[in-house]
Amino acid sequence: MKKIVILGAGTGGTIMANRLYKSLPKKDWKITIIDNDPIHYYQPGFLFIPFGTYTKNDVIKPKADFLPKGVKFEIKKIDRVEAQSNKVFLDSGEEISYDYLIITTGTHIKPDETPGLMDGLWRKKIFDFYTLEGSLALHEFFKNWEGGTLVSSIAEMPFKCPVAPLEFVFLADEYFTKRGIRDKVKIVYTTPLSGAFTKPKCTLVLGDLLKEKNIEVVTDFYIERIDNETQTVHSFDGREVKFDVLSFVPVNMGADYIAKSGLGDDLNYIPTNKLTLQSDNFDNIFVLGDTSNIPTSKAGAVVHFASEILAENMLSIFKGEKPAAQFDGHANCFIETGFGKAALIDFNYDTEPLPGMYPIPVIGPMSLLKPSRINHFGKLAFRWIYWYILLKGRDLPISTNMSMKGKKVN
Repeated sequence: MKKIVILGAGTGGTIMANRLYKSLPKKDWKITIIDNDPIHYYQPGFLFIPFGTYTKNDVIKPKADFLPKGVKFEIKKIDRVEAQSNKVFLDSGEEISYDYLIITTGTHIKPDETPGLMDGLWRKKIFDFYTLEGSLALHEFFKNWEGGTLVSSIAEMPFKCPVAPLEFVFLADEYFTKRGIRDKVKIVYTTPLSGAFTKPKCTLVLGDLLKEKNIEVVTDFYIERIDNETQTVHSFDGREVKFDVLSFVPVNMGADYIAKSGLGDDLNYIPTNKLTLQSDNFDNIFVLGDTSNIPTSKAGAVVHFASEILAENMLSIFKGEKPAAQFDGHANCFIETGFGKAALIDFNYDTEPLPGMYPIPVIGPMSLLKPSRINHFGKLAFRWIYWYILLKGRDLPISTNMSMKGKKVN
């Protein structure tokens, strides 16, 4: 019997467990998935918790509920992988052998990588919203805050869901407007990028929105340290930004066991063929989602599209064929712009976000690079789609690789 081991039961691991379990003969294949946390988090929902739109119960469910009954689910901590011997070692000392390994343990915040970030004001006046705990703490703070300078800062690239900090300041603008204290709140957005986003056309649109909402943008801001006493963010070039409350996107890194296994780069991301999603160094190891170093967004939509390619390639390899399917880096995401509207972007390795209609040309109903109410409802509806369609490995009526239909090139 052939053994497939999946490391990580988040979005990517759950999708792959479902896809492969449906496609492979049960008598010939054993699938094991390993994760140290029994709870599945709907991470896009963390963004909404500080503003009271979602609660804790909206973003958590048991991981086991979304895995096939025939897949073995081990709730244990991974110590290391020995790729040369095809073995996974757990903290308990247990060894699990595999014929094929899928690594999809994501990326995680590392607040201790930024000097001063956790020196006293952490979760008191300095918060993240990339964890459930951080989002809940920020919600409690915002309920009673009466104004001052709110700074949203990004430590460095890359990080999970690169539009989320922009959405945060847009939603903060709405939240404090509705509370009647927007005139008492100064919002500042600092980024290591030279503009609001990584893609030029999208940067223009988002930059205009930031100006319209009176949100100050500080670009090329590479953070050196946080001074808790003076409540100041310091950059390496000597600039300073003062805050009364700081929303911070910490350094992101892959899981610690990847470094111990010698599989990753200096940020614990695994060198991966961006087209086939195989490890660059081991033919029987596959990497999906934020764990890889492929040059696209670290976001759930990428995992969904990439999983279709990965499943097709693995099934080809199992038949003794070469992996022929190629991932084009397809990513799309809704960008909440506040007051019941959202923008939508759709892009890949080679094509930046363009204006147009999506997914059906002319008809849409969703507009690209333009805030609309339909896009906002699409963002909210995605939570249900995520839980009951996407995680189950079911196909959505959207092309896996990016389509140019409906897009305006000029």
